[in-house]
Amino acid sequence: MAAISASPFGVETPSATAKGPPDLRFKPPRPKSLGPLSALVRAGFTGDGNLIALLPKQVYRKKRDTIGMSRRSIIILNDPKTVRDILTDPLDIFPKNDLMVGAVAPLIGDSIFVSHGDTWRKQRAMVAPAFTHMRLSAAFKSMTGALDDYEAGLRATGTTPFSLDMGMSHLTADVICRTVFSTSLQSEVAQDVFEAFSIFERSVAHVEIRRLIMDPAFKEIPQHETVLDACQRIRHCLNQLVDAHLQPGANLRDIAADTIAARDDEGEPFTREELIDQLGVFFLAGHETSASVLTWCFYILATQPQIADQVRQEVETITGGGEIMLDHIRKLDFTRNVFRETLRLYPPITFIPRVANEKTVIEGKKIKRGTMLMIAPWVIHRHHAYWKDPDVFDPHRFAPERAGELVPDAYLPFGLGPRVCVGANFATIEAVLILARLTRQFDFKLQPGQTVRPVARLTTRPAQQIMLTATPR
Repeated sequence: MAAISASPFGVETPSATAKGPPDLRFKPPRPKSLGPLSALVRAGFTGDGNLIALLPKQVYRKKRDTIGMSRRSIIILNDPKTVRDILTDPLDIFPKNDLMVGAVAPLIGDSIFVSHGDTWRKQRAMVAPAFTHMRLSAAFKSMTGALDDYEAGLRATGTTPFSLDMGMSHLTADVICRTVFSTSLQSEVAQDVFEAFSIFERSVAHVEIRRLIMDPAFKEIPQHETVLDACQRIRHCLNQLVDAHLQPGANLRDIAADTIAARDDEGEPFTREELIDQLGVFFLAGHETSASVLTWCFYILATQPQIADQVRQEVETITGGGEIMLDHIRKLDFTRNVFRETLRLYPPITFIPRVANEKTVIEGKKIKRGTMLMIAPWVIHRHHAYWKDPDVFDPHRFAPERAGELVPDAYLPFGLGPRVCVGANFATIEAVLILARLTRQFDFKLQPGQTVRPVARLTTRPAQQIMLTATPR
């Protein structure tokens, strides 16, 4: 077994310098299970807004629980049937939580990611044509082009350690930029977006733990200046990319062009600000979530070389040693299951918060208006009632012969219901291609002396950037 070290933050993490045979019961880093009071103290002690550190151990065994004592009342719902009912929301009474909406408003406004009811349906109809440009035959070219450039840059680093987080953010941002805007992303722009989003996610006022506990529902919360500046930096980059599409004779056919051409029922287009809002969702959701899960994928492969070897063996068997094509991706079952299992343990969207817009009844119990309904893929994916050995990394649990073990609706990395992520297939193809190509071409090794600690604010990320080396094979 890999050695397990306990950090002062109450995190169980495999030692990066563990020796011995391959660990067949590998448990990647996770917060140590604590009681409610101890979890609250831990969350306050770290002071980094890590919401998963606030979760007490009993939530991983109960179908419903109350999180702490707060003015707004926070209920975590783990029953798959209830979760589907909330996310399907046929009566439009469970919109995105007001804290979530307030957090992302400076970045993506009242866009399709957070809008609700008729506004959401109108926006969804307007951007529907853009989704056709996510067709995989065209998108696959964007993926391979970005990977060609990324591999060349990785080879140029030699044995110099690099930030895995930054690397995956750059690569996935380049993929989505080529898909949305038909242009590659310059490295300095990618770094600017990465740094700005890191500031935004780390410092956004609405996900501070004290806000969850002390503030009443629907309270207007002023945003920090550093966060507003970070949002403006990102929106400035998006404006520059849109400008290229508005030049006379541009005649580009991609997601951005379709969004620019979109009209509502009265023939009105998006305003410039609304356009940036919608494209911001495509760009940020399309690369940040993929970057998050790929960071964890390559961390696991770097610490578990026997899993990396199985990926390489499958790639060679399926491709016959040749180039990886789109048809091959669909046959890389083990590689895809590595991605799916990483999504289970580290869902990029850690929480899907909703709010009760009116008094209602859930599971036979009265719910007051303003109650936060916390649906947590992080918890449901590790729940002892739905998963065998829930903290163990086991890609084989998604093998066809074990399909009977999977509980319906207990796996929701892309959400459920009408708002399920439209880019789920895109993200899966992208991730499997990246895993297959980079694992085939490089040996990744974790720099010694690092304590890897998952934190969750808006997405699931390591508390500190993970440093790796990549040795060409």
